[in-house]
Amino acid sequence: MAAALKSHSHGATLVLTISNPEHRNALGPDIYSAGIEAFNAADSNPEVRSIVITGEGAHFCAGGQLQRLLDNRQKPPEFQARTIEEGLHSWIEAIRSCSKPVIAAVEGAAAGAGFSLALASDFVVAAENSVFVMAYSSVGLTPDGGGSWSLARQLPRATALKLLMLGERMDAQRLLALGMVNEITAPGGSLDAALALAERLNARAPNVLASIKELVNDARTQTLHEQLGAERDHFVNNLHHANGGEGIAAFLEKRTPQYR
Repeated sequence: MAAALKSHSHGATLVLTISNPEHRNALGPDIYSAGIEAFNAADSNPEVRSIVITGEGAHFCAGGQLQRLLDNRQKPPEFQARTIEEGLHSWIEAIRSCSKPVIAAVEGAAAGAGFSLALASDFVVAAENSVFVMAYSSVGLTPDGGGSWSLARQLPRATALKLLMLGERMDAQRLLALGMVNEITAPGGSLDAALALAERLNARAPNVLASIKELVNDARTQTLHEQLGAERDHFVNNLHHANGGEGIAAFLEKRTPQYR
């Protein structure tokens, strides 16, 4: 069975399933292309309010296929560079820049680029028996997919280096304690929990969630003065958005808001 990225709708949530179970949902060019296309379409579709990424079967994603990488050694280095830039890295950037909340529902292994994929998401819901590992150094390689970028920003330097240099595994409980996992479920329950989280997000104003994601994405590279200016602009825009009026009115009238 060929590797694919399956998609279906669950209410206002788009569910993307990495489907390559024979290889623990390893990634490849076809999945990258489908992922980029899916996120670009979802970002411009007002019917989609959130996105869940999961894997088919017992694992989330085992990362890249080593046999394909070995084959790529017989090609010019520029070929691999282009594959990374136009494939995995473009998908990671599409996830980070997407205006909709993105939730990773993790079962089993999230390894290499699979771990990077989870790190690029806005929320991570993980089964209690899931395992996260940056195994690049174990096969003589260095990380891609923004793994080093995410870990360096979310963890102490020594912990990030331990994960990246030694390729040590971390379980969901450890990542929960480090603030990198939002919720832990029983095995087999991550997708249902992710969909429940998505429903909570879907009930909130989409324009507000998009603003918050943009503000948080930009905060680490902004000065306080720049961030205050960005907060001002987003606040004013959202106050004068129809959803701002609806939210305030609903609170004063003690009813549930109906956001568009």
